[in-house]
Amino acid sequence: MSIECMQSRRIDPTRPCDMTWGKQVGKGTVFGTLGNSDQGLYGKGGYKQDIFNDARGKLEGQAYGTRVLGPNGDSSSLGGKLDWNNVNKDARATLEITKQIHGPTNLDASASKVWNFDKNTRLSAGGTVTQELGHGKPDYGVGATFQHDF
Repeated sequence: MSIECMQSRRIDPTRPCDMTWGKQVGKGTVFGTLGNSDQGLYGKGGYKQDIFNDARGKLEGQAYGTRVLGPNGDSSSLGGKLDWNNVNKDARATLEITKQIHGPTNLDASASKVWNFDKNTRLSAGGTVTQELGHGKPDYGVGATFQHDF
């Protein structure tokens, strides 16, 4: 098991740091983080594992939980995430579901792809969908970029 103390700025002995840890368990890793921010104290723990990493690409699954203790109230949430990249690393997709305890369930999905036409020309395209399940219509976005280097 490894434990690290990380700060986003330079090391300051008067400022507490986030503590992260990870341990190999079976085919995956159990991980956790404890720390504080302006919103209060927080903790996150979970498990992540490569489901496959072969000619189909790499698919990683993750399940996690978070807890925040703050001056304006506390919150807890659970979530799960799947990340896929193809072998050439030019396509990716992500699906994440989160559930706030005593709150809404959210679904986020995104995908993107890069097509290289030649060494100087490429097309990048992607999209996202976000939905609070059971409420309203989804938010979505699409984008594309055509790039040619002269």
